[in-house]
Amino acid sequence: MSGLIALLDDVAGIAKIAAASVDDVAGQAAKAGAKAAGAVIDDAAVTPKYVQGFEAKRELPIIGRIAWGSIKNKLIILLPIGLLLSSFAPWLIPPLLMLGGSYLCFEGAEKVWQVLFPHEKTWDKAEYDIGDPAHLEKEKVAGAIKTDFILSAEIMTIALAAIPESNIWMEAATLAVVAIGITVVVYGSVALIVKMDDLGLYMAQRGNLSATRAFGRGIVNAMPGFLKLLMVIGTAAMIWVGGSIIIHGLYELGVYQPYRFINEIAISVARAVPNMAGFVEWAVTATLDGIVGLALGVLIIPLATRVIGPIWQSVFKGKA
Repeated sequence: MSGLIALLDDVAGIAKIAAASVDDVAGQAAKAGAKAAGAVIDDAAVTPKYVQGFEAKRELPIIGRIAWGSIKNKLIILLPIGLLLSSFAPWLIPPLLMLGGSYLCFEGAEKVWQVLFPHEKTWDKAEYDIGDPAHLEKEKVAGAIKTDFILSAEIMTIALAAIPESNIWMEAATLAVVAIGITVVVYGSVALIVKMDDLGLYMAQRGNLSATRAFGRGIVNAMPGFLKLLMVIGTAAMIWVGGSIIIHGLYELGVYQPYRFINEIAISVARAVPNMAGFVEWAVTATLDGIVGLALGVLIIPLATRVIGPIWQSVFKGKA
């Protein structure tokens, strides 16, 4: 009997350790996922455009295929690469983060530039020639998964950098939870956003109560504005997160002045409003990080559009 009690006690101890490990993984995943907010919001803001022009019944299947491609991007390709970097070349993580941060700054700045200085897009017959819907759907899904790969790489790198130093299994479990959790949140939100106008139309046409029909019409009328707001939030988040990554990356590489300068300004402003010091310090820091991100992004635009972009197009179009 004593042996059985001892065994049960050992099992209980193992269960406690396992529960604590699961709790640690969940906590680390939540923190790491929060650090990737800018890329996550942009992912959710960008994806709905890939289902535009398709029949309503094809919208959710398309989103499902993109989500599955995103899961494979994160778990099969990016997670092993991240673990290898963490184990054998951790010194590469800050430069890679800064590269990803620069990409976020460029993407955000390009959207701001287009709003401030709009230019007509060159007409491309291929974009308007629908042809075979199945072939078009396949191309759209492939394009979305390629775009997702870039954003997923940024998300996974940010998450990896945010995980406290631990063993490889804890890092793998945390990254897997981040990958699956963020994909579910992003593409679940996208599915909800895409189908909201259908829901609103259904309520407006078939609602039993006048209030229900009015609410449905309100949803339909509000969706274009909501999508524009989502794009604005996504752009702002990209620029802010990208600038923050650059500032922190420079600090880790020994360039301390930008980080200290922003930190000193934020603390000084926060002292003027002691009742809201924490929020004010964060807001000032985020604003200044965003200004740095926007300035860097504007500087990158000519390099990306006139040098990197054409090279990228020639390489990948040649392989298509």
